[in-house]
Order: sequence, then structure tokens, then C-alpha cells
Amino acid sequence: MPLSPLRIVLTAVGCPGASTLIRMLRANGEREIFVHGIDMRQDAVGRFICDGFDAVPAGASPDYIPALATVVERVRPDVLFVQSSHEIETVARHRDVFERLGAKVLADGVRGIEIASNKARMHAACGEIPVPQPKLLLPRTLDEFVAATRELGYPAVPVCFKPPVAKGSRGFRILSAGVDRVHELLHERPINRYMTLDDFVGLFTDVEPFPELMLMEYVDAPEITVDMYTSKGEVVFYQTRTREEFLTGLAMAFKTVDRPDLVELARKIVRRLDLDYFQSIQFIGGKLLEINPRVSTFVYQEDFIIPYLGIKHALGEIAAGDVAAVQSRLRTSRRSVRYYDQVFWDVDEKRA
Repeated sequence: MPLSPLRIVLTAVGCPGASTLIRMLRANGEREIFVHGIDMRQDAVGRFICDGFDAVPAGASPDYIPALATVVERVRPDVLFVQSSHEIETVARHRDVFERLGAKVLADGVRGIEIASNKARMHAACGEIPVPQPKLLLPRTLDEFVAATRELGYPAVPVCFKPPVAKGSRGFRILSAGVDRVHELLHERPINRYMTLDDFVGLFTDVEPFPELMLMEYVDAPEITVDMYTSKGEVVFYQTRTREEFLTGLAMAFKTVDRPDLVELARKIVRRLDLDYFQSIQFIGGKLLEINPRVSTFVYQEDFIIPYLGIKHALGEIAAGDVAAVQSRLRTSRRSVRYYDQVFWDVDEKRA
């Protein structure tokens, strides 16, 4: 017997994974799902593939929550599903607004999001478990930064740095004494993660105040992600995947793998931070890299669609005794490649 239809308001429907997520939610094989998309851009791809669409202000805008509440009040969804890191903390802080309107909010608690979103705080919290992590220093001045690079082994070995709060690899660079500028100019894409310490010093000599940066041991090893749906600090459903290829900073190919050791580390992290709903924990060389407290790029399979399973669990449709049987469907033979596509439309010149 088919399950009752569901209505979902889905945020950030212009993000790279949105079109696949929408398609896979609809391909659940059990029920009809109505997806109403929102995005800050009028021409977000979700406008063309969702059942309904509204443009709203950016997640950081003071007008975002009132605009989103207006949409939720009109659409009356069963679930408010937040995709973007730029929105999830704001929505979590105003959960009661949407729950009064009858929507189940799939956003973690504020404390968990705050810790996961600030990588310095995250590393400090997870160091108490403990979980293996790259060596991390927090220099407060340019002189301290230079000294810290030496402490981590530069120039004999590369080191890396990034801001504690950043999205999509923004601000991440690798300091390497062996940068070949001629090769970089002629053969590398304009987006290049490598620079020398002299380059860094030249950029920041007169910058005041010195930016907050995490200087870290550079681990040159495969990156593996544990994607999860969690509930009350426990992992419910998960998959473990590699990131195989990159283009302009975006992972373009993936494969599922069996890494029970990393799943166990993820369980410890989820318990320590008391995380709920969708989480993506990245490891490199077996060491914790970062946590993204949101839905990520899953390697979907027809009978194991974690976003849909998470919705069912949040709505009380999956009993605790059935979780193991559902998780056992996961196959570690899955491969995925991301590609670009396009949509086309005519502008109504009278409204433009």
C-alpha cells in the first residue's frame, strides 16, 4: 500500500547537488513527494525542476526568516529541508517559527552547528574524545605564523592553512617551497592551491589585523567522507565514499567504500557533539578534516536514498528495529560522476 504523499520545502535549490537530490527524493518508490524549492537566485535550477518555487533573501539577511516563514505558511509542508551551510544555523535558531506552522525542521541543534561550522572549535572538541587529527596551530600574528610553519616542518615539508569558518575550500592554501611558477602559469588551472611562504608574507606584511587562520600539518592522502543521517547523537544511516576527481574546487567523481574504522570514529564524533539530522564528516589519511552539518553529495542507490530515509525516520516512519535491515542494503560497489547540464527559457520582457 503506497504511503501518504509528502510536501517538502527545500532550500538552496541552486546548489550543485540540488537537482540530483530532488530527482532521488521523487524516485523513492513508495510515495509521491511534492517539492517546493527556494533560493536566493531567481534563475536557480530548482525553479525549473521543483513543483513550486520562491526566491528569498540570502540566509544571512534579517529578512530571510520572515520570507521563509511566509513560504512555509503558504505551502504547509510536512518537512522543511535545509541544504545550505549558509542557512542551517539561522533556521535552527528559529526552529519554533516553522514548527508552529506544522513543519518538521531537518536542521541540527544550534550548539552542534556552531561547533561543526568553526573548524578550530571542532578540532578542540574532538581532541577530547580523542580522534586522530592533523597537528594544528593558531598563530595570532604574521611572525607567529612564520614561526609556526617552521615548527610544522616547512620548508622541508608542505603545510596548509585555512580560516576556521569558511565554505567550499575558500581560503585554503598549501604552502610549499617547491612551487614552480612557470609550470603553474603554463599548465595549471587559474585556481591553484599552492603558494610559498614568501608569497604569503608578501601578501600579509601590512594587513592589520592579522586574519584568524588555522595552520595545519599537510596530509597528502586520499580523502574519505562519512555521510550520515543521525538522531539524538547516534548514527542511524551512513555511507562512506571517496572523492576521486576535482574541477574548479568541486568534487566530480565518487565511489563508495567499506571503512568501518572511519564509521566508528564518526560515531564517536556524533556522540561527543550530540549531532542530529544530516552530517558529512571528512577524513584524510585517517585523520579528521572537517564536519559539514548538512546534507552532502551522496552516492545514491535505488533502495538506499539517505535523504529520503532520514525524512522517514524524522517523521517516525522507521522503527528502531528496522534500521539495521535498511542499512544492510548499502552496497560498496557504487560509483558516481557529476556532470554539467543546462536548462533553457525565454524571459518575459514585460516583467524583466
